[in-house]
Amino acid sequence: MRDDMTVTIPSTESTRQLPSARASSSARRKPQPPAWDPAAFAPDSSTFAPAMALLPPDAREDVACLYRVLRTLDDLVDENDPRALTRVAAVECWASEEEAQAIEVGRPLDTPETRALTALARRHSLSRESLLEFCAGMRHDIARASIETDADFTRYCQQAGGSVGVVLANILGCASPAGEAGMATLGQAMQVTNILRDIDEDLEHGRVYISGAAIERFGFPEPGAREELLRDHIARADALYEEGIQAIPLLGCGRRAMTLATALYREILRQIEREGYGARPGRAVVAPWRRRVLSARCRLA
Repeated sequence: MRDDMTVTIPSTESTRQLPSARASSSARRKPQPPAWDPAAFAPDSSTFAPAMALLPPDAREDVACLYRVLRTLDDLVDENDPRALTRVAAVECWASEEEAQAIEVGRPLDTPETRALTALARRHSLSRESLLEFCAGMRHDIARASIETDADFTRYCQQAGGSVGVVLANILGCASPAGEAGMATLGQAMQVTNILRDIDEDLEHGRVYISGAAIERFGFPEPGAREELLRDHIARADALYEEGIQAIPLLGCGRRAMTLATALYREILRQIEREGYGARPGRAVVAPWRRRVLSARCRLA
């Protein structure tokens, strides 16, 4: 699964259907998303925060803008916000360059997200196909569609994470097909990591991102009964990381930042292992001191 200029965007990681733990009435009672919080990249607030600090200032602002756009859409969808579908559709129209058609049918095109993307597109050649892929992942979540096969799982991870890797490659100055493909693989690896880290949180919200085929092989991912499943998926994620890191030297800038982001994300997998492969419920959280050690190593490398 960020900011570039003075654009302000409301802030805000499909799914086998379970009885929803969030009633629609309670979702409607949730307050509207506030303006984006500048502390979103505070040292302990985001896995990406330490890596962001290693980016050149101009790239940091643009990556922050991209983050706000995608995070806003993701949060609107996760919160069952009634605006989610409209905002996703606006980005789809923007990415499809269907402005005229959108106006004809009365679909809104001027949203905080499309304004931010327009500004980014003035400085970077953004992959509109990848943005459409991301929106397809958001529609998947809105529909609470199921992930039945291993191929469905791979497709969803590409939509929700791999697509982001490609657009990030565009901003960091990589236009080669090999570089974009590698960054997509890194994005897929990070999405698999998000899914494994958030299994219990997603279950509370009536969402299961593990494929039906994997559940048939390893059993339902209840706490204390998912070690085999986690071992299998961690090995899959590690293989994706090993493949994806080959793209980092192809970036025009931000190579140290992406190296650190990858190390921080892989450490989540190591934390899942240290905690006994889901022996107890809850999200695996890497201790701040471990994150600081990884950051220091990357800065000194």
